[in-house]
Amino acid sequence: MVTAGKPSSLVKPTLDTKFHIDYSWWDRSGDDLRVYLLSHLLPEQRDRLSQIEAGSMVDYIDPETGEVKQLDELGLAIQQAAKDPNFINPHTSLVDSVFRVFLANGNIPLSPRELAERTGRPAQTILKTFSGSTVYRGIRPFK
Repeated sequence: MVTAGKPSSLVKPTLDTKFHIDYSWWDRSGDDLRVYLLSHLLPEQRDRLSQIEAGSMVDYIDPETGEVKQLDELGLAIQQAAKDPNFINPHTSLVDSVFRVFLANGNIPLSPRELAERTGRPAQTILKTFSGSTVYRGIRPFK
């Protein structure tokens, strides 16, 4: 007699699966998130912030929702850098482009189709990159 196996807890992502930055991955990875975040800033921002210790908070008003949020200096600099038309461009790697989309949108989960619209990269390539066994920069399916 053949019995059915236990269903897999892993579901293969599709073009409609939502992804996000899983910051707990960064905690476990041993990589320095602050250093990586600084790499996404404009050079003059990076130079200024690399001299400032993390921690001071400022009010940030979301231009789309009007919601006031508390951001540290780095978070504010990222929001300012995201306004630059070259923040996401064809010369930026796919992984960095997708990461930047999530930085710019406050880490709201998006599908490969939605990410394709924002990055100009094929949705199928995005899906293939982020649905494999390797986790790039903490970008994982949203649960």
